Amino acid sequence: MLSFALGIGTQNSQGDWLEVYYPAPLLQPADDLVVAARQALGADEVEEVVSFLPEHAVKLAAALREAGAADQADVAEALADAQRPLVAVFLSEDHAPTSVPEVYLKLHLLSHRLVKPHGTQLDGMFGLLKNIAWTNEGAIDVEELPARRLKARLAGRPLSVDCVDKFPKMTDYVVPKGIRIGDTARVRLGAHLGEGTTVMHEGFCNFNAGTEGPGMVEGRISAGVFVGKGSDLGAGCSTMGTLSGGGNVVIKIGENCLIGANAGLGIPLGDRCTVEAGLYVTAGSKVTVLDDQGEAVQTVAARELAGQDDLLFIRHSVTGRLECRTNKSAVALNESLHAHN
Repeated sequence: MLSFALGIGTQNSQGDWLEVYYPAPLLQPADDLVVAARQALGADEVEEVVSFLPEHAVKLAAALREAGAADQADVAEALADAQRPLVAVFLSEDHAPTSVPEVYLKLHLLSHRLVKPHGTQLDGMFGLLKNIAWTNEGAIDVEELPARRLKARLAGRPLSVDCVDKFPKMTDYVVPKGIRIGDTARVRLGAHLGEGTTVMHEGFCNFNAGTEGPGMVEGRISAGVFVGKGSDLGAGCSTMGTLSGGGNVVIKIGENCLIGANAGLGIPLGDRCTVEAGLYVTAGSKVTVLDDQGEAVQTVAARELAGQDDLLFIRHSVTGRLECRTNKSAVALNESLHAHN
């Protein structure tokens, strides 16, 4: 069994799932737990998404406790008082999701640090998720928003819409240990933030992306991008993700790297690399490679330098030529800063 979770969620008036919250998802759960849960819910061996009623949660809790899964039993007992739809998800293998509860479980696995970006299949997820109005009264199908807004007004209460999106913010579902986030709206559920990560107010982290930690994020971590430990993304910088022009190329930033303020990156980097502030390096950028004496050796497309360690990308201040040199000072990058993350 790949994963198991008990969740409570929201459906629209047609009974379609909008979102699901899983308090304690499991990766590679014990077989005894899975068997006990299936038997208590009357689910056969092939059902992956099983809706159940609050009154079933008591029997489920007893079965889980007998199977030695005390934490999951506690969750089931809490769900017995639910006023919202309940669901159990049994993922037997890592296939592309076919339902909203499956999508949300995989996003939870990422944000709980149980899997890393690209560690689970998310193909086709956009076609499963609805556009949702995320409000002070929870998730609302955007097509049902006018009626809900009128109902709230008639009851004398405001209905505030924070955003309209397919994804909620991560911190409404998961707050991983040892992180700081200046503006929680800028980190989506499905982000993987390693311990010691700081996301400043203008920083952003998309789903299926994130950091190993520790690290400082003042720029944009696009979908699919993973940043190694000890690396910093300067203010306003950008990484080209698989949803924003990177295609099938996985943009990974190695350890102890620095992407300067307002810089950009469209190739993977190895360890101890630096991109000068304001410089955008795309795969097709023409780069003049210099030797240790500063003499030009060859001119190559930046993609040919992808994944290499100890590179310094700078723009010549007179000619404007994009150059790549050996990054001799990067090994000591931001040691004092990361000591206090």
